[in-house]
Amino acid sequence: MNGTDGVRIVPDWRVLIVGGASGMGKTGVGRALARRYDVPIVEVDDIVEALFAVTLPEHLPEVHFWRTHPEAARQAPESVVERQIAIAEALAPAIEAVVANHVGTDTPVILEGDYVLPGPATPEGPVRAVFLHEDDGAQVTANYLRREPEAGPQRHRARVSVLYGRWLAAQARAAGVPVVAPRPWEDLPSRVAEAVEACGAAASSHAP
Repeated sequence: MNGTDGVRIVPDWRVLIVGGASGMGKTGVGRALARRYDVPIVEVDDIVEALFAVTLPEHLPEVHFWRTHPEAARQAPESVVERQIAIAEALAPAIEAVVANHVGTDTPVILEGDYVLPGPATPEGPVRAVFLHEDDGAQVTANYLRREPEAGPQRHRARVSVLYGRWLAAQARAAGVPVVAPRPWEDLPSRVAEAVEACGAAASSHAP
């Protein structure tokens, strides 16, 4: 639903990727877009949990890394980011299989998560993507504190998110995928929708 006049907006894509590091507002945006387009959401975390259930660490060591090496999360932010990137790359074939299935079966879906990469996106085709990035560590720290007040200020985690988010944003821009700043929060879903729909408009204008 479009949230204003009750008319369903039919997407011209089959998979919409909402990516970015943790603490950037992906979950809220994904839910708002699901209502806008009346499509379901698949969270990358669910794909990870499914892989945990059917594999052992020796099968997919990168995917299992945080469970087998929990102490590594306390390393320098740059080292944690290197591990995040390795996990995202290890998960890419599984995520691409999910994307291909939804394109092949013509069933629209929103795919949201920290570990999704812009690789499957076709900016003017059936797989669209948008990445969220907030570069202010203090703001990301405040986001975590609002979401998880019992944990106190998570400055190390926020620094990891900013660095990993920068890497994801660079990958997205290189692939021609829009990168949207989360603030102002009030109009973030509409700005994300505009960025996605602009890709479709560009495709139409280039059609013979």
